Amino acid sequence: MSRRRRVDPGSAAARVVDAMDAVDRRDFLPSAQQRFARADLPLRIGHGATCSQPSTVEVMLELLDARPGDRVLDVGSGSGWTTALLARLVAPGGAVVGVEIEPDLVEMGQANLLGADVAARIEQAVPGHVGRPEDAPYDRILVSAEARHVPRALVEQLADGGRLVVPVRGELVVLDRAGTEATTRRYGTFQFVPLRAAGDD
Repeated sequence: MSRRRRVDPGSAAARVVDAMDAVDRRDFLPSAQQRFARADLPLRIGHGATCSQPSTVEVMLELLDARPGDRVLDVGSGSGWTTALLARLVAPGGAVVGVEIEPDLVEMGQANLLGADVAARIEQAVPGHVGRPEDAPYDRILVSAEARHVPRALVEQLADGGRLVVPVRGELVVLDRAGTEATTRRYGTFQFVPLRAAGDD
């Protein structure tokens, strides 16, 4: 897989590779999908959701560049795999909260995190709302579902100097906030399940 490429020690890419080596995707999949854990494919986890393919997760995490001590929000946490990876990236001293709209997936993700023994949690998303403003601001926000446009609510939950990575209409958007200003960059073409909320603006 692409995450086996040579990377510079200490770089964001190297830290992501280390996290992905430490957190086994198999432990976050339904039993019927576990034999495909090493395949670079999105895998169904039920309720219309998928566990994203490893190469896509790798790119997103590199772009996010979460660092030790960061406070991170994981939107669309699904099986909890990305939440656990983020917990590895922000240790020591960081904090990660995942939000998921499907109650059965919240339960699945919470159980998976307990098994992974990482400092992170998953909460039930509030229908009609994006993110988790009660724990804001966040240094990093990762969204693993496709939005129609960059959700304003998530930009408002970013700390000054914070970064948001979100799929928007087939492209990964990286947004950096500096005070009241925000700059965006776009990367590649990717496919995700839709971001589910009453409004993603």
